Amino acid sequence: MQLTTVSSYYIFNYIYQIEILRLNNVCYTYFFWYLFLKKQYYKNLEEFLNSSLQFHQVLDISLSNNQIGDESALGLGSALANCINLSNLTFNLSDNQIGAVGVSGLVSALASCTNLQNLTLNLSKNQIEDEGVSGLSSALVNCTNLSNLKLILNYNKIGVIGTQSLGAALANCNLSILRIDLDYNQIGDKGLSHLVSAFANCTNLSNLTLNLSRNYISTISASCFGSALVNCTNLSNLTLNLNDNQIGAIDALGLGSSLTNCTILSNLTLKLFFNQICDDGASGLGYALANCTNLSNLIIDLRENQIGDKGVLSLGSHLANCTNLTNLNLNLNSNQIGDEGVLGLGIFLSNCTKLSNLTLKFLWNQIDAIGALGLGSALANCTNLSNLTLFLYQKQINKSQQLKVESKCLKSKRLVTFKINFSL
Repeated sequence: MQLTTVSSYYIFNYIYQIEILRLNNVCYTYFFWYLFLKKQYYKNLEEFLNSSLQFHQVLDISLSNNQIGDESALGLGSALANCINLSNLTFNLSDNQIGAVGVSGLVSALASCTNLQNLTLNLSKNQIEDEGVSGLSSALVNCTNLSNLKLILNYNKIGVIGTQSLGAALANCNLSILRIDLDYNQIGDKGLSHLVSAFANCTNLSNLTLNLSRNYISTISASCFGSALVNCTNLSNLTLNLNDNQIGAIDALGLGSSLTNCTILSNLTLKLFFNQICDDGASGLGYALANCTNLSNLIIDLRENQIGDKGVLSLGSHLANCTNLTNLNLNLNSNQIGDEGVLGLGIFLSNCTKLSNLTLKFLWNQIDAIGALGLGSALANCTNLSNLTLFLYQKQINKSQQLKVESKCLKSKRLVTFKINFSL
């Protein structure tokens, strides 16, 4: 009986040890997979090349300003081709002297990443030009599961041919979120047309950002954006940055008219700084925005556009019809707006009954104390306004008058946060 008891003890202990080993192995396995399932971040090229490439799923590689060049870019591409389980990739290779050959070799590896859903690629300040964009475009066509794409290609001497190939590729991508940065390139009017024509096929697009500052764009017809955006029935968030081009009044009207096709658009950012929009353009833009009935968040940058009282009054009268507007940021610095314009704008905005957050910028205009006081009195009638920020630097408004303007604004009953700046 004693022998049996001892034997049972050893058998039980043996089974117990085996179970402990099994559990430890399970824990180790889970821990091992945890290390590779979580986001992996690399700032060193060799460290990434020596990592367990096939296990990466969420990867962030930041190698900006490392003088990588074409040869290292090709090696990086070869390594990336082994990341067969990759679903999310963020790649920052800005300012690295990479040319068309390097980019084509690098992005060709994306064809092996068949599970890739989210891609951010920053190639700003390289030398990829049209040929490199064509190689990139060819690679994107093979990313059939891609839903979120961000391409940052500023300062790369990209022209019409490059944007044509990029547009053709995007037309075949089933994207829901798209951001393209092409600031300081040379795409021109034709390049813009090729690029936006792709959106006609992006029927699932919900978020679109286009940054196209200083690209020699001078003509924007209503059909340019309109025919493309009319099929984007799910578009709710749109950012258009066309700063520092040659956009005039007719172009502003055409741009605005195209937005009326976006029936569920709720968040809109328009950056049109340093163009030639003038009064007629501001009026036309306002008229179009009044038809965007679901707008709740609006940011408009119209600095340095030769806009006077007539333009700002018309813009304000149309914004008063945006009945769902809750957040408005309007930058009108460095224009030709006087007392009549700023007072009228304030009165019109007081009719936006849902407005709760308001930022107005009027630096370097022609506003006297009368206009500033009138603006303060009008804004006090915005019944739901809780956050107000004003930039009113004008040489002709003295300290005593500034205090009176502040006092007028503070009469707004629901105001929680108030900031006013009379200095630069």
